[in-house]
Amino acid sequence: MTVVKTLGQFIIEKQADFPYAKGELSRLLRDIGIAAKIVNREINKAGLVDILGEAGTVNVQGESQKKLDIYANEQFISALESGGECCLVASEENEEVVLLNSKFSKNGKYIVAIDPLDGSSNIEVNVAVGTTFSIYRRKTDVSEEPNESDVLQKGTEQVAAGYIVYGSSTMLVYTTGKGVNGFTLDPSIGEFCLSHPNMRIPEDGTIYSINEGYYTHFPEGVKKYIKYCQVHDKETNRPYTSRYIGSMVADLHRNLIRGGIFIYPTTAANPQGKLRLVYECNPLAFIIEQAGGLATNGVKRILDIEVNKVHQRSCIFIGSKNMVLKAEEMMREYSPVADTEASVAV
Repeated sequence: MTVVKTLGQFIIEKQADFPYAKGELSRLLRDIGIAAKIVNREINKAGLVDILGEAGTVNVQGESQKKLDIYANEQFISALESGGECCLVASEENEEVVLLNSKFSKNGKYIVAIDPLDGSSNIEVNVAVGTTFSIYRRKTDVSEEPNESDVLQKGTEQVAAGYIVYGSSTMLVYTTGKGVNGFTLDPSIGEFCLSHPNMRIPEDGTIYSINEGYYTHFPEGVKKYIKYCQVHDKETNRPYTSRYIGSMVADLHRNLIRGGIFIYPTTAANPQGKLRLVYECNPLAFIIEQAGGLATNGVKRILDIEVNKVHQRSCIFIGSKNMVLKAEEMMREYSPVADTEASVAV
C-alpha cells in the first residue's frame, strides 16, 4: 500500500533543514498552500461565475488587470497576513510594497514577493496559468517598520521559492535550497500530495519555448539560436520541438519535467526585457538551478543580478543546462554586450 504524504507533513519533516528552524517558514509555506487552494477553486469555476474579464483597472506595469488577478492577489495577501510569519508583500499587482498589519505579522521574520496569477488572460480560453513566489528573510530589525529595502535582495538570498500551476491538475512546486519537490492537489481530500519527489531537469532537452511572433525584434544571438534549434542533426536530436503556451509557469513546468529551454529575450520595444526579476525570474531561476538547470540573462546568472527596484525588468534564458549554455554561446558570439546588470530599474 502506497503511503500518501501531504505538503504539510512533508514540510514538517524537512523543517530541520532550515538554519533558522522554529517553524515560521514551515507555517509560511503552509499559508501559501492554503491560498493556492482558494485561488484554484475560483479558477476552476471561472466560466460559471462573474469573475472572468477585465476589472477596469491597470497594474503598475500598465497592464490591464483581470478580475482573477485582483482576486488572487487579495487571497494570497490575506493568507499571509493571517498566518503572521510574513511582514511585507511585494506583488506584481501593487505599485508599492504592502505592509501586513495584523497583530502577529508586524513581527514576521519573512517577506514574500509574488506574481499572484501569471498568464491570467489564458483562463478565458481554458489554458494553464500559474503563481510564482519568493521568500526572503527580512533585513530590517523587528523593532523597525519593514520597507522596500527588505525586498531589494539578490536571488541568491532567497530562503525558499516556488510556483503553482493551475492546469488539468494543480501542482505546487517549491525549493528551500535542498532540491525541488512537487505536490499535486487531490481534490477529493483537499490536500497537496507529494507526487514528484526530488525533481531534476534533464541536462539536454528537445523543446524550445519562445514567442516566435516577435522574431524580427529579437537580438541576433537569439535568432541564431532559434535557427540552430530548427536544423536537422541526429547527434543532438534536432530539430527541436517548438512549444509556447504563453504562461511562463506552464511552459517552465513542462520543460522542467521533459527537458527544454524557455527564452524571453529583449526586444526593440523592451530593451531591458519584460519579465519582472524579483517575483518571476528569481524564484523560477532558484527552482531550475536546484533541479540541475541554468538560468541567465544571456550574459549573467539571474540569481546574481543586483536588485534596485521592486518591479525591475529582465530577460531570461532558463532550462536544461546544455541548452542554456548553447544559447549563451550564441549570445556572446552574435550579440556581444557589456557585462553590466542587463536588467535595470524601470
